[in-house]
Amino acid sequence: MLRALSTSSRVPDFAIDPVCGMRVALDAPLAHEHRGVTYRFCAPSCLARFRADPAQFVKPRAAPAAGLDQVPHTCPMHPEVRQLGPGMCPKCGMALEPTQVTSADPFAGELRSMRWRLIVAALLTLPLLAEMFVPAMRPSGGHGIGEMFADWIALALATPVVFVCGWPILARGAASIGARSLNMFTLLALGILVAWATSVAKVLAYELPLDLYFESAATITTLALLGQVLELSARRKTGRALRELLDLAPQNAWRVDGLGHEREIELGAVEPGFVLRVKPGAKVPVDGVVLEGEGFVDESMLSGEAAPVAKRAGERVIGATLNTSGSFTMLAEKVGGETVLARIVELVASAQRSRAPIQQLADRVASWFVPLVIACAAVAFGAWGMSGVEHATARGFVAAVSVLIIACPCALGLATPMSIIVATSRAAREGVLFRDAEALQRLERVDVLCVDKTGTLTEGRPVLVSIELAGARGESDVLALAAAVERHSEHPLSRAVVVAATERGLPIGSANNFVNVAGRGIRGEVDGARVALGNAEWLTSLGVDTSSGAARAEELSRAGRTVVFVAIGAEVAAFLCIEDPVKPSTRAALAELRAQGVDAHMLTGDRRATAEAIARELGIARVEAGATPQRKAELVRELQRAGRKVAMAGDGINDAPALAVADVGIAMGTGTDVAMESAGVTLLKGDLGGIVRARRLSQATMRNIRQNLFFAFIYNAAGIPIVAGVLYPTFGLLLSPIIAGAAMALSSVSVVGNALRLRTTRL
Repeated sequence: MLRALSTSSRVPDFAIDPVCGMRVALDAPLAHEHRGVTYRFCAPSCLARFRADPAQFVKPRAAPAAGLDQVPHTCPMHPEVRQLGPGMCPKCGMALEPTQVTSADPFAGELRSMRWRLIVAALLTLPLLAEMFVPAMRPSGGHGIGEMFADWIALALATPVVFVCGWPILARGAASIGARSLNMFTLLALGILVAWATSVAKVLAYELPLDLYFESAATITTLALLGQVLELSARRKTGRALRELLDLAPQNAWRVDGLGHEREIELGAVEPGFVLRVKPGAKVPVDGVVLEGEGFVDESMLSGEAAPVAKRAGERVIGATLNTSGSFTMLAEKVGGETVLARIVELVASAQRSRAPIQQLADRVASWFVPLVIACAAVAFGAWGMSGVEHATARGFVAAVSVLIIACPCALGLATPMSIIVATSRAAREGVLFRDAEALQRLERVDVLCVDKTGTLTEGRPVLVSIELAGARGESDVLALAAAVERHSEHPLSRAVVVAATERGLPIGSANNFVNVAGRGIRGEVDGARVALGNAEWLTSLGVDTSSGAARAEELSRAGRTVVFVAIGAEVAAFLCIEDPVKPSTRAALAELRAQGVDAHMLTGDRRATAEAIARELGIARVEAGATPQRKAELVRELQRAGRKVAMAGDGINDAPALAVADVGIAMGTGTDVAMESAGVTLLKGDLGGIVRARRLSQATMRNIRQNLFFAFIYNAAGIPIVAGVLYPTFGLLLSPIIAGAAMALSSVSVVGNALRLRTTRL
């Protein structure tokens, strides 16, 4: 919530000696500049100590971003795997990714290496394939010297492809065996090595009843490298959005000291409490509140709205947004990792590393899939050996290698994490932050949305809509006196009164003997007049007769307005009618959710009359007014016990228990930190339209994951028997390991391509 700042608190009229902590004048002669900041001192001894070792007395700036070698890395498939610096996962063989978002590209080095390996492998493999598909290129003459020379040439071409270009594939296969976690690299390494070793045996002992499979070993290696390049490229694209977000923050800021002097300092030197100047065309350095001036800020990176938003004194600004015109000073409140931008980056990165519950299905299948494939390959080889057909051993070998290659579960491993990574990045562009993949999956099944009223359905910024006079004083006189008392309160209703008086240009005096009774009202003395504001019970307790206005006040309350009695002396002078406007997007969002089969319930701590008026306006059937935080949480549990899947949307501390209990907690980005920390989803723009977009994305993502898993399962179920030779008795068809390798690569490409479609899904 925004805090009203008094004029006296905007720029301190003193400086603090960083050595002893004493207050000193802003123009004290003893001064020293350190890293763009001028410090003042009370005595020469303090100045000398500071000059000798400034770091001892100055809060250190944020440390520069650590290199990738110093950042913990983890596996998106197996988050329990952690190590310092890049590497590969010993369980699945995937490239590890950093747990922190850095400006460095975590996959650039490995992708560059894989690309060069792929290029060299492809160049060496092409002659082998040409010899295979163009028989005229192979020397004839049986077991002559020309034939043997060609075999040695094939060995010379295939060996560097397998052991130099394909070394990462073989290393990951060996690591999987060492870790007793068989995976796709286990099958690839076995298939490649068996094909190469058998061919070498044939070259060395030509009389063996075997064929040469150098082209198969080289081609499978090349296709496996192609799959790695495609996977790394896709993961790099999804991480690029986060790195671009980091680059949005400006490098410097203009600090204004107590004397009004401006000095440019590094962004890392900005601390909470600094007064900063934001000039036209400059980015807002950090999160804070406008003190003086006015600007039009482009917040499209958060809200998606292209139109700049006017920012005036008392309104919040977010770091990295662009001030398109105007100039203002601001008070820095959140810097470094506490800014909205930093939290967005961390939330998205954390969500991308998380695992959806549906991933457990793929994990269970993968745990027995690879051993089963190896067994199928052995059975296929044995069955061919006992078949009695011509060249049974050679054909059995072809079938076994083809089974190992085509059944490689790389598509199965990519099916879920690729969709999650792409979806969470897309959600961030839409102003929706998922805390983890579980929230993304659960949102699809939600059929009840419980919403708080203030700040969720409504703007959360009450405005004074009318004044109904009940005495002899004029409207301007009453409003000026009321504002003089209300300016001492931080209540949202008080701010509405002060803002209304300011906008009308009324002189706002100062109140003496101010008294604030929480939940009832306030009173004070303005220019000798006793002024009290609050509900009827409060004024009655002060000896003011409110009976004549009770009926009218009740009528206004039923219309959804909050009525504040204003008493001057012993008489009611007026009723202030205050209203919290409904957000423009609320009606359309609720209508769309109803069309999707989601029921809306209002849970609010506000009065029943006001809550029911808003509910009637928005078409909400169930209303629970006067609800405490504990009651809100209990209502969510009641719906869950009835078998409903509940999402709770709110923005305040009082919503936090219900947000934590709900199947999916949805926090408004304009609300409190406690609410956002309790929620699984945060809407940066703070409107229900974000829930509609988030739910559509959830549905699209889960549909995408199911498609990927279906493709992977069906592909392996159909591919294994075909390459094993089930079609041979009828059609005389036995697929080459090269075809199996191409099909394996195609399956990975199809899964990655299908996941990337989420980047353009209409929401």
